Amino acid sequence: MDTSTITETMKAKGLRITPQRFSVYANLLGRYDHPTVDQIWGDLNQEFSMSSKATVYSTLTALKEVGLVREVLLEDGISRFDANVQEHHHFFCLQCKAIEDLAWEVFRPPLVNLLRAGLKVTAYESTIYGLCDRCNLDSSEQ
Repeated sequence: MDTSTITETMKAKGLRITPQRFSVYANLLGRYDHPTVDQIWGDLNQEFSMSSKATVYSTLTALKEVGLVREVLLEDGISRFDANVQEHHHFFCLQCKAIEDLAWEVFRPPLVNLLRAGLKVTAYESTIYGLCDRCNLDSSEQ
C-alpha cells in the first residue's frame, strides 16, 4: 500500500494520523510474520529512536479497535499482530515459530447447530499446530 492509500485508509476509520500510527501500520502492512510489539518497536527504532513500546502498543490497540489490524494469540502470553483482517486461519510451526496464513476455505464451517442451546457463535478461526516444511525436512534428516 502506498503512502496516500495508508493515510486515506486510516482517515476513513476516523483515526488521527500521527507519525507513529502511520509507521506502525505501514510496518504491519509490509509483513506476513505476525510480529509482536517488541518486533515492531525494534523495526521502527533501528536507525533512530522513534517511539516507545508503550506508544507502539497503544497504536496497535487503536488500529485493532477500528478494524485495521487483528491480534493473533497462538502462544501463551504472546500477542502478535496481523494487518490481514480478512477471514483466515493460521498454521503455527512449533519448532521455528513461523506463522502462515491459511485460506478461509481450507476448513468447513463448524457445525454450530450441534452446540448446546443458548450459545451464539459470532466468530471463529482455527489454528493448526505442527512443523513447517523446512522444520519437517530438518527433523527427517536427523
